[in-house]
Amino acid sequence: MEGEPTLRLRIFDLNCWAIRYLSKRRQERIRLIGDKLRQEGFDLVLLQEVWSEQDYSDLKAKLASCYPFSHYFRSGVIGSGLCVFSRFPILDTLLYQYSLNGYPYMLQHGDWFCGKSVGLIIMKISGIIFNIYPPCFLQLHAEYCRDKDAYLPHRLVQAWELAQFIRHTSKAADVVLLGGDLNMHPEDVGIRLLRGWTGLRDAFAEATHFEGCKNGCTLVPDNCFTDKSEMLPFPLGIRIDYILYKAISSFTVKCEELKTTTGPAPGMAIPFSDHEAVMATLHIQRQGQPAGATLGTADLALADVVTEARTEVGVGLRAAQRQRYSWGRMAVLALLLLLLQAAAALGTLAGLGAEQPFPKLSFCLLAFLSLGVLILATGLHVFHTMEVKMLHGTEDQMWMALRALQERP
Repeated sequence: MEGEPTLRLRIFDLNCWAIRYLSKRRQERIRLIGDKLRQEGFDLVLLQEVWSEQDYSDLKAKLASCYPFSHYFRSGVIGSGLCVFSRFPILDTLLYQYSLNGYPYMLQHGDWFCGKSVGLIIMKISGIIFNIYPPCFLQLHAEYCRDKDAYLPHRLVQAWELAQFIRHTSKAADVVLLGGDLNMHPEDVGIRLLRGWTGLRDAFAEATHFEGCKNGCTLVPDNCFTDKSEMLPFPLGIRIDYILYKAISSFTVKCEELKTTTGPAPGMAIPFSDHEAVMATLHIQRQGQPAGATLGTADLALADVVTEARTEVGVGLRAAQRQRYSWGRMAVLALLLLLLQAAAALGTLAGLGAEQPFPKLSFCLLAFLSLGVLILATGLHVFHTMEVKMLHGTEDQMWMALRALQERP
C-alpha cells in the first residue's frame, strides 16, 4: 500500500579494467577498489572486466565481512569478467552467452575468446524479488571515430538478445536491475532498442540528484589510463556505463541519487580504473495497484528503433555473406592446388611424368602452405556461415516484433 516503508538500495557499478599482465597497476587498483567497497558499504556491487579469478578471490576474502554473498560468472576461454558482491543472499544464478562475440582473428581485441555474456542474479530483499543483470558487451575498440564500427551488427545482436533474455526471464520478478558497461552511447540504436523493448529506465535521466562527471560521462579524457587520441572527438568524454531499472509488479522504483567517481581515488594518484564508477541510490516502494509490464512509451517510436536496428543487422548480414563467399572460394582454390600437387607427386612416383619440376624442399613448403590456407579458410568459412545464420535469425525475430507492433490497434 501507499505509505509502506521504502526499501533503499545502494548500488555500485564499475568496469575494473583488470587484465592480467596488460592493465596498468592492476593489483594496486584492485586493492583500492576493495578498500572503497569495504568503506562505503553498498548493498549491491556489480563489477566487470575482473578477468583474473585470483583478483576475484582476493576481493572476496577482503569483502567477506561486509559482502557475505558473491558470485563469479565463468564463460569463454578466459572468462566473462563479471562478478557480483551483495549484502543479501543470492537465490539463483544463470549465465547466457551471446550468439555473436566478435571475430576470432581479431586477436588484439580478444572479445571472441572472452565469451561475452549476460549474467542473471535472483535475490529476495525485504520480500521483493529482484532480477539483476550484469552484462558484458563487445568492446568499442577504435570505434570512437563512429563511422567504421565493424562490430555494430554484433553489438546490435547482443542488445536484442539481452532485451529478449530480460523479457523472458523477468516475468516472476518484482524489480529488474541492469548495471554495467554497455559500450554504447545513450543515443545509439542499441541502447534505444534495449530500453524500448524492455521498458528499462535510465538512472542518470531519472535521478533527482546527480553528482560527478559532466553529462554522467564514465570514460573521460582526464583519466590517466585513457587513450587521449581515441577521445579527441569527445572532449567531455562519453557515457557507456549504465544503471537501468524498472518495476514489474505492484512496486515503484525511483532513483534518488546518482554519482560517478571523478578522477583519482581519495588520497591516491591513480583512479580505480580507466572507467569512472557509477553509484546509484534507488527507492523501491509498494503501490496500491500492479503497474503491469510494458514494452515502452510509444509503440510507433519503438517500431522506428526496431526498423533502424534491423537495417543495421541487414548490412552486417550482407557483409558476413560476402566474407563467407570469399573464404569459401579461398578454401576451394587451396584444395585444388593441393590436389594438383598430389597428382603431380603421384605421377612422378609412378614414373608417368617428367622429372619433378621444383626442388623437393620448395614443393613440400608449397604443399604445407596450401594445407595451412585450406585449414584457415575452411575454419573462417564455417565461422562466417554461423555468423550469417545468427544475423539472419535476429533479422527474422526483429521482423516478427516489428509486425506485432504495427498490428496493434
